[in-house]
Amino acid sequence: MAIKPTDYAQFETYKEILSQGQVWQTVLRELKQSASVEKILRIINQKSSRLFVGCGTSFYLAEAAATSWTLLTGEPAHAVPGSEILLYPALTRLVAADLSAIVISRSGRTSEAVRAAHVLCKEMQIPTIGITCAEKSELEAECDSTLVLKAADEKSMVMTRSFTSMLISLQWLAATRAGNAKFCNSLEAVAAQFAPRIPSLAEQMESFVDRHSFDDYVFLGQGPFHGLAREAALKVMEMSCSYSQSFHTLEFRHGPKAIVTSRAALTFFLSEAGQQAEVEVLEEMKELGGITIAVCNKAGEAIHKASDIVLELNVPGDELPRLAAHIVPSQLMGFFTGMRKGLNPDQPKNLTRVVVLD
Repeated sequence: MAIKPTDYAQFETYKEILSQGQVWQTVLRELKQSASVEKILRIINQKSSRLFVGCGTSFYLAEAAATSWTLLTGEPAHAVPGSEILLYPALTRLVAADLSAIVISRSGRTSEAVRAAHVLCKEMQIPTIGITCAEKSELEAECDSTLVLKAADEKSMVMTRSFTSMLISLQWLAATRAGNAKFCNSLEAVAAQFAPRIPSLAEQMESFVDRHSFDDYVFLGQGPFHGLAREAALKVMEMSCSYSQSFHTLEFRHGPKAIVTSRAALTFFLSEAGQQAEVEVLEEMKELGGITIAVCNKAGEAIHKASDIVLELNVPGDELPRLAAHIVPSQLMGFFTGMRKGLNPDQPKNLTRVVVLD
């Protein structure tokens, strides 16, 4: 039986997507009061390079956090999945001398993340920080210090507000490391100003999904937006069991555009730094017959002309503090697409909330 729009509020996933602006405000307020932040910053200050580690959504978060860290601090940072630490530890040992690690896990129980933290901290003697939404977790026991974001935890299986809250927190740590108080203030402003925009974006996305059906979903982004593109593809895959992919925006020209048809939904995370080049790709894919979706802060005439739907954040300020907000339309796309297909986004097929291995 089809779910009526008024029934969406019964789903934890939907409530958690809509709660994000308010939760971000709580998380940022608690960061300023956290007793663990000072210790974490001391650990970070010991080394000049960062390794971000996660699994699944947390790995895509690690990618977005690593690019944000480098942009904010000028320090080298890269991301790897937890499994890479376990299967190819030699690759990490090569750069261990000047490295600190940040291991990300919503539950703090994901086996590969916990084991990776053990290898990094206990075996390689790399200063290691955990970030999670659960207290007294296995991850916390393996790290030198752990940042716990209780307000961002979720009941649903699919990560939404935990992803954005942990990303914002890592950006806040990077800005604090860099002595950039203006950036920290900007994060607070984004959280407050974006919260009332989410219901409007939900209405836009619900209407768009009701009018379209796709065989392929493609998500495109550059720089810090590439991690978001990968996470967006995963959200649609998890909640709607749809085929989805992600690419760097300009790389899509080099072969992948062969899949473009009117049955392909192409979502562009449009940056400000590279927008002119990205819009050229947007225009090209529209000419090839794809259905184009633009996610940006504010859209000019060229973006509107080349897009079937434009989802504007309309939040003043610089680009990087708004990064987390850009993923929200794709979370909504996954939710509404799953609902249209008769699926329950709170109980995704074949998934569990935590991947725990024997």
